[in-house]
Amino acid sequence: MTTSSNKHTPLHLTLRQTLQQRARNQTLRTLTLPTPNSIDFSSNDFLSLSTNPLYRARYLRHLQALPATHPLASGGSRLLDGNSQYTEQLEHFLAAFHHSPAALLFNSGFDANWGVLSTLPQPDDLVLYDEAIHASAHEGMRRSRTSRLLAFRHSCPAALEAVLRRQVELDPRVRNGERNVFVVVESVYSMDGDVAPLQAFVEVVERWLPAGNGYWIVDEAHATGVVGPRGVGVVQELGLEGRMFVRVHTFGKALGGHGAVVLCDPDTREYLINYARSLIYTTALGFPFLAAIRTVYEMLEGGETVELQDTLHHRIRYLRERLTAIQPADPTLFALHHHPGSPIFSLRCPLPRRLAAACQAKGYVVRPILPPTVPAGQERVRVCLHAGNTEEEIDGLVEVISEWLAEMQEVQPVAKVARL
Repeated sequence: MTTSSNKHTPLHLTLRQTLQQRARNQTLRTLTLPTPNSIDFSSNDFLSLSTNPLYRARYLRHLQALPATHPLASGGSRLLDGNSQYTEQLEHFLAAFHHSPAALLFNSGFDANWGVLSTLPQPDDLVLYDEAIHASAHEGMRRSRTSRLLAFRHSCPAALEAVLRRQVELDPRVRNGERNVFVVVESVYSMDGDVAPLQAFVEVVERWLPAGNGYWIVDEAHATGVVGPRGVGVVQELGLEGRMFVRVHTFGKALGGHGAVVLCDPDTREYLINYARSLIYTTALGFPFLAAIRTVYEMLEGGETVELQDTLHHRIRYLRERLTAIQPADPTLFALHHHPGSPIFSLRCPLPRRLAAACQAKGYVVRPILPPTVPAGQERVRVCLHAGNTEEEIDGLVEVISEWLAEMQEVQPVAKVARL
C-alpha cells in the first residue's frame, strides 16, 4: 500500500526532480527567518507601523475594550456566522475615509484582486491591463468569464490608446457602449515603485469611450498610507475617485496590519457578496485583525501618521541622492531605477544575488529579484525604505553597495560575468 510517507513513488520523484531542476536554474524559492539585529531594507512596512509604540498602544486599547461576550474569532464566512456590526461599521468608516459609496473587506489583497477580477467581467466584456500588474490580478482574470484579455505596455498612455482605439475600430459594441471595457492598473508598482500616469490614462479612456462603458480597477496596495494627504493613495491625491469603478487598498504593507478593502458602489458590493468566491468560501477576518485596521485608520484620519509619512519622504530623498551619486566605471554593472517619492528602489544589476548577499553579510536586509518575478534582463536588488530607517543606516547600506561595486570592477569586467 502506498502511503504519503513513501518518498519513492512516481509523484514524489517528479516533485523532487522538478525542484532539483529549479535549483540548477537558480530559481528555487526557500523560506527564510529574520536575522537578529539586522536592518530592514526589504519589507513593505513603509511607515514602520508594525513596531510603532503609539500604534501598538492604541491597538491594545481596542482589544481590551472588547466585551467578554464578543468572540475573538469570526467563526465562519461573512455569509454564515462571520459578519458583525463591528465589521460593517468599519466598512462604512473606510468608505468615508476614501470617498467611496461603499466598501467590502477581504482577507488579503490577493483575495480582493482575485475576487474582483474573477467575478465582475461578464462573458462578453473586454479587459485591458497593464503588463506589469500583480500576479493576483492575473489569477483573477484567468478565472473570469471573459476570454477577451489584452495587455498594454507598462505605464504607457499611448500604448493603452493604441489598444483601445483598435478595439473601438473593430467592435461596434465597444464603440456604441454596449460592451463593457475594464482597465486594470496599479497606482504604485511593487518592483520598480513607479507611479502610474492615472490622469493621462483616464483621459485616454474617456476620449475613446464617451458612452461611459469604461470601468477602472486600480490596485492601491503600495500607495496606501504613503501617497497623498494622510496616505489616501494616488487616486484621491489626483481627485479621480469619482471616475473609478473599483479601488483596492491593502493593510499589510504601510499600514502594518492584514487584509484589504474593495471600494466600489453598493450594487457592485452586493454582487461581490453573492459571487466572489474568495469572499464567500473563506472564514472572515476575526476581531484582532479588524481592530488593527480600525486602529491604523483612526491614526490616518487623525493625522497621527503625517510625521511618519514626512520622515519617510525625507529618507526617500536622502537615499535617492546617495544612490544617484554612485557612478561605477562600468555603468552596465549598476543602474538606479526610482520614481521620485516612492519608497521602492530598483537597483538593476547583472549579479543581484551577489550584491544582495554582500549587503546581508553586513546586516542590511535586501532581496534579489529574478525571473519569473521580473522579466529576464531586468534582474535587480529591491530596496524598500521605511520611516524607521535612519540616515546612518542608509549611509551604511550605500557604503556596502559602493564597496561591492569597486570589488567587482577589480575582479573581472562585467562583460565576462555570467548572469546569476
